[in-house]
Amino acid sequence: MSAEQQLITIDDISEENAPTIFVAGGLSRFIEAVKDEVCAEVPDLTTKKGRDRIASLSATVSKRKAAVEKPGRDYLRHIKALPKVVEDELREFVIAMNTLRDQVRQPLTDWEAADTARKDRHVDAIQAIEDLAVDLGLLTASELRAGITTAEAVQIDKHWEEFEVEAARTKDHVLTRLRAALSAREQYEAEQAELARLRAEVEAQAQRDREAQIAREAEERARREAEQRAQAERDAAAKREAEAKAAADRRELELKFAAEQAERAAAQAAREKIESEQRAAQQKADDELRHQQAIAQAEADRIAAEQRAEQERINSEARQAEAAERARLAEVARQNAAADEILRQAAAREADKAHKMKINRAALDAFVAGGMPEECAKQAVVLIAQRKIPAITIQY
Repeated sequence: MSAEQQLITIDDISEENAPTIFVAGGLSRFIEAVKDEVCAEVPDLTTKKGRDRIASLSATVSKRKAAVEKPGRDYLRHIKALPKVVEDELREFVIAMNTLRDQVRQPLTDWEAADTARKDRHVDAIQAIEDLAVDLGLLTASELRAGITTAEAVQIDKHWEEFEVEAARTKDHVLTRLRAALSAREQYEAEQAELARLRAEVEAQAQRDREAQIAREAEERARREAEQRAQAERDAAAKREAEAKAAADRRELELKFAAEQAERAAAQAAREKIESEQRAAQQKADDELRHQQAIAQAEADRIAAEQRAEQERINSEARQAEAAERARLAEVARQNAAADEILRQAAAREADKAHKMKINRAALDAFVAGGMPEECAKQAVVLIAQRKIPAITIQY
């Protein structure tokens, strides 16, 4: 600790000397100074003057604390604001330097972009030559000849720059592939033409054979149709003769069937008359039986109704007696609960009263211990308990 630091008192603390004071262990000397100031004397608690002196010394500690804390808080707010200032300054500096860097490099960037575009044009041109030899197996001879013409028209000279050798090599390679593909394609197309000619001859002969077959089938069909017409005429004559005979036989059968039907109808009417008389007799017997059963059922229902009414009366009397007993028990329980509640509330009031007295007594003792006369302390506790002192309460 320097001599200058040792000479600084609490009242000397300011924004200028704060960096030398608010450091690790820098405030311990002020704590010791305040201890020496307030602990140098021992006031007499038995006198009012002594108790007032103790309260004064306690207030002195609070003032000394505020004298150190306020400049300390101000200094803390100042150093907290410094990082934002530094950050803003650095951000502006970085943006300016990045802009300057890009400006300095811009000519090189433009040159690189132009050189890349130049190389891309040569690469695309070489790729266009290579594309002439793509999917050669799918191209016709005329398309291959057109590709050869296009490849041969490509000029290989200094305008290709460093790509001249690659362009020449690509052109030769593509022309070699195109010419080989053209030769193979021309041979293939010649073979296909010969095959097409042979297929045409075979199809022509097949057409002539089909036409001859159609003529033979037409002649055979005409012959069969003539024979079918003759047979149809013979079948029609036989059918007409058979239908005439069948009509005569059918008329005879119809007359015979009508006579049999009349006989069966008469017999059926006789049977139905007998069955009707039997059903009427059976119906009468059934009606009589149902009447006797109804009388017996009515008597049984009457007896059952009387028994149910008697049972219901007995059950009603039992329910009334049970309800009266439940009401009596409920009233007894209510009275017991009311008595228990009165006792519980009285006990709660006594407990609350004792609790409040205990807390009030603790507050009174604290006031007295703090130097307040007992009568003043009692009056203070009463006023606070009665909520007559604003913003001060006792927590029970």
